[in-house]
Amino acid sequence: MTDTKTVVIVGGVAGGASAAARLRRLSESMEIIVLERSGYVSFANCGLPYHLSATIADRGDLLLQTPESLRERFRLDVRVRNEVTAINRNERTLVVRDLATGVDYELHYDALVLSPGAAPIVPPIPGAERGLVLRDIEDLDRMVSEVRKAQSVVVVGGGFIGLEAAENLKEAGLDVTLVELGDQLLAPLDPEMAKPLERELRRHGVAVELGHSVAEIEVGTATLDDGRVIAADLVVFAIGVRPDGRLAADAGLRLGPTGGIAVDDEQRTEDPAIWAVGDAVEKIDMLDGNATLTPLANIANRQGRRAADSIAGIPRKVLASQGTAIVKVFGKSAAATGWNEKRLLAAGRDFLAIHTHPNDHAAYYPGAQTFAIKLLVDPADGAILGAQAVGAEGVDKRIDVIATAMRAGLTATDLIDLELAYAPPFGSAKDPINQLGYIAENRLSGLSDSADWSEIEQLQKDGWKLLDVRTQEEFVEGSIPGALNAPLDEIRAEIEDLRGYDYLVYCAVGQRAHVATQLLNAHGVKAKNLDGGWTTWRNTPAAQTASRAARDALVGATSS
Repeated sequence: MTDTKTVVIVGGVAGGASAAARLRRLSESMEIIVLERSGYVSFANCGLPYHLSATIADRGDLLLQTPESLRERFRLDVRVRNEVTAINRNERTLVVRDLATGVDYELHYDALVLSPGAAPIVPPIPGAERGLVLRDIEDLDRMVSEVRKAQSVVVVGGGFIGLEAAENLKEAGLDVTLVELGDQLLAPLDPEMAKPLERELRRHGVAVELGHSVAEIEVGTATLDDGRVIAADLVVFAIGVRPDGRLAADAGLRLGPTGGIAVDDEQRTEDPAIWAVGDAVEKIDMLDGNATLTPLANIANRQGRRAADSIAGIPRKVLASQGTAIVKVFGKSAAATGWNEKRLLAAGRDFLAIHTHPNDHAAYYPGAQTFAIKLLVDPADGAILGAQAVGAEGVDKRIDVIATAMRAGLTATDLIDLELAYAPPFGSAKDPINQLGYIAENRLSGLSDSADWSEIEQLQKDGWKLLDVRTQEEFVEGSIPGALNAPLDEIRAEIEDLRGYDYLVYCAVGQRAHVATQLLNAHGVKAKNLDGGWTTWRNTPAAQTASRAARDALVGATSS
């Protein structure tokens, strides 16, 4: 144990409060002071959107600890509405402003922990001051007050917070328009995985404007970048956050390339007496070892504990981040861990994409629903690079298993042998995780040759034919443009008619196509399986383009 006497923690909530509680459990002799510029030191910031809809009806349920409860249980000196305005590193003192009185005072520290969090991004547009953000309890109170007077709201940003805000404001009875500058929602997902979330929002009456931004806000309206004016009694900015490193930078502490406070493996800054934790801090990415920003509460909690251990002389390295996250959107959930395909392509990293659409539990047990999983694998060694899942049930536990497998260094084929809890109401004897392992083994061993949806156009140019092996009824309901239909059970009888071409074979999700592909190859007809089948393809940008082309053709034929 070190001889540290006074520890000052700047900022509460996840990182700061965790550091303070851990320090007290490690030492009864330390003086521990927590300074929080807001009026609340420990609250469930991830739960804030759910109070807007009264899903969490009692605002008090969001308040995890108060200055009084922390003093009684941990003998912490918690000072809310106290903001640190300057750090004097040479003297190890802080200039603190009591926001209630406006009076500044000086405070000494032996060890300092910075946990200032991240600040919501507000775009520099006319009328931006009319928009609201959702960072703390005071923000929530302002928003609840405005919601009571509003009928329409524009949510700017289609990330985690934007989706949660849109859902809960709709549940509160408002007309909601979600505006996202990108061409898809939820950037951590790849486009074919994000599309079901867009459908779910629209199904519940949320208007979704992709590829647009808000250019101006006026009383009762928001103007989009294409000139359209949308009713907006309320505008919520959920564009994202940036690390609040102002105090650290003013004190001469180094910020990393992402703008977050640079720390070592023990959360210590370049000043040996100052640690930093939470959303303001750079993390190390688990896949490439580079600096990254991952504003997640569970990481902030872990970092707070690690900083406390370091101060108390119990050094433990902080593990790299893989960015595991989940969001609920009405009746669906979406989760991700590791890198997505877009990021792998940008980094020039080779990968194998596997899409599956399993049932969340045994198909014969009532209530089974399909969901989508995408697994990204290194083709050289089978390492798991990332995963995404979207669906009604079973999403969270499957992503958690994959995230754990990644942390443990398991490969994709190791998923085959994971013994997971099974009973018909909860899963299948061959769990979706095991299924991913089987598919990965087939693909990595070369037993099964597959192609991604993004390869269809080039394969067609190279002379490959699309072969749909679903039933005729399924084919008529919708198919990939240019596809031939040969139901799986009829393929053996049609082998001779199929000779002379190479085939990209697909079915609903890939299972029947796998059988057909193996059969065709066994008879000397070259064939590949379309990964994820029709169910994956219908959510891709290529499918949206084909749909628009079909509509335009229909309009043209009608008008002529």
